[in-house]
Amino acid sequence: MSRIVTVAAAQLGPIQKAETREQVVARMLALMDEAKAKGADLIIYPELALTTFFPRWYHEDRAEADAWFEAAMPNPAVQPLFDRARAQGMGMSFGYAELTPEGQHFNSSILVDKSGAIVGKYRKIHLPGHVEYDPTRAHQHLEKRYFEPGDLGFPVWRTMGGLMGMCICNDRRWPETYRVMGLQGVEMIVLGFNTPSVNGHKAKEGMAQRLFHHRLSVQAGAYQNSCWVVAVAKAGSEDGHHLMGGTLIVNPDGEIVAELEGEADGLIVHACDLDDTRFGKQTIFDFKMHRRIEHYGPITGQVGVVEPE
Repeated sequence: MSRIVTVAAAQLGPIQKAETREQVVARMLALMDEAKAKGADLIIYPELALTTFFPRWYHEDRAEADAWFEAAMPNPAVQPLFDRARAQGMGMSFGYAELTPEGQHFNSSILVDKSGAIVGKYRKIHLPGHVEYDPTRAHQHLEKRYFEPGDLGFPVWRTMGGLMGMCICNDRRWPETYRVMGLQGVEMIVLGFNTPSVNGHKAKEGMAQRLFHHRLSVQAGAYQNSCWVVAVAKAGSEDGHHLMGGTLIVNPDGEIVAELEGEADGLIVHACDLDDTRFGKQTIFDFKMHRRIEHYGPITGQVGVVEPE
């Protein structure tokens, strides 16, 4: 028996600084309705789906950025998403800035089942960027200023008939992200991203190379852990700051099976058979048979490079 999850990767075009949560949610609802009409039963939105990519803006007083954060989930502004998803019998995932009751700040994403219940939460672990304003950069990337590193690890949940995990943006570039979930048998990883189209450290790096590294990371993670990966962008020019597209779905063989053109709100829909993960998990990536953990100590035993003498 096949286990089909028909996934809609719901790219959002740019969200301007002046746009309200309600305006953004209306766009997300339109994509959800379109996804339902195309037979999807799971919709994935990008990182920081409810706001502009605010870490590009420097606030000397860190607390001034709290206006971009959600103190509760759901809240009145996003409740229509939960209501519509439940009415349509559709699961969903989206990213947002989370402010906890204890005053902690995380770049988070949630996984919601077809009943509208939150069944999983992930907090971004690999935070890029810097803490203080840097005048030498082409643009600011202040995630380390506004977020704490995630404290929930890389969990996997039983939902939608399979084993699902989440990660966010820069996490996709780190092989440990996929392997920790792979060791839990993950069958589908969903991730949202907001990726500047200009490298703040290397201005001559063009869009083609940026997209190459994006695809390379996602395809390698999918292949080496024999799982589906759904990567969803927020794209386009936000108040003059450009984010690249690259919304795509990758199968357990590491092949791109669907990719969205353009940088506007839009969908790609694909029927993902979770049973397609089994071949890789039972052969070349049968971890129990082939992994040699006695040689992997440096992966968790050190952070920086230690060169040989």
